[in-house]
Amino acid sequence: MGKIGSKICIIGAGNVGANLAYVMSIQNTCSELVIIDIDKEKAEGEAMDIVHGLPFLNHMDIRAGSYADIKGADIIVITAGAGRKPGETRLDLATKNVAIAKSISDEMMRHYDGGIILIVANPVDVLTYHFTKWTGLPSGRVVGSGTVLDGIRFRSLLGRKFNIDLKNIHAYILGEHGETQFPSWSFSKIAGFPLDEYCQVSGIEITEEDKVEMAAKVRSAGAEVIKRKGATFYGIGIATNVLCESILHDDNTIRTVGGILEGQYGIHDVVVNVPAIVGRDGLEQVLEVQLPNDELALLRKSADHVKSVIDATKHI
Repeated sequence: MGKIGSKICIIGAGNVGANLAYVMSIQNTCSELVIIDIDKEKAEGEAMDIVHGLPFLNHMDIRAGSYADIKGADIIVITAGAGRKPGETRLDLATKNVAIAKSISDEMMRHYDGGIILIVANPVDVLTYHFTKWTGLPSGRVVGSGTVLDGIRFRSLLGRKFNIDLKNIHAYILGEHGETQFPSWSFSKIAGFPLDEYCQVSGIEITEEDKVEMAAKVRSAGAEVIKRKGATFYGIGIATNVLCESILHDDNTIRTVGGILEGQYGIHDVVVNVPAIVGRDGLEQVLEVQLPNDELALLRKSADHVKSVIDATKHI
């Protein structure tokens, strides 16, 4: 049941925003959902199409709106931006999408009165950093969807490898949502077992080659979908809805989301994705996991990579 009196605004009625709205209608995530887009007719069409299915679902107020509707929103989800083209990296998008995001931020803050801002548009880590600085909000009030989608892609590969229920798997991708991300093998567990120990008791081996292959498959998963169908939106729609539910219900769920780190893991003034508690106040606490030296080095390398893009787009 959607949280009574809750309101979500989605800025961007493209593939990701429209699919997120559709997922929210099925899950009855909130009581009021507003779709905002520079192309108002597109937003209206998406809202109308979803509303036509509501008699078979649960009642929700779903409509197209304007930036003025941000007033009173519990969560504002930013999905607007140029899509990634085949062969284009997430970071190739940075310059054009930072410019789009700056105009959204300026317009949005004229009406903003306290909701959590959830960044989904890419490159998500760079945009999460800039939105935090542009809005002047405390870091945890602006949350990047981070590597939540990458993490569930990783879990699905492990589930297939071990042939077990995905709910028994807690496995995480850390760092950038992009090319420098990496699986945290040390922090991943199956039903409480460290992975190496589970391999012993199950009799199923994971070799170093398997680990390299899984990491590569997760890293390239989005590009592989784009190559085949032109865009990714189902997985991120479901993952973003889960984040919204965690915020609305104050679930205090642990997710690898993005916020500006200020000294954790020896990293300063940059967004990379690490385990954090997500609840009513957004990113409520960054959890500083004791990573082995090789994984800590990968996390810091990823942070340096994101920081270089942030620095290159600060003038926009």
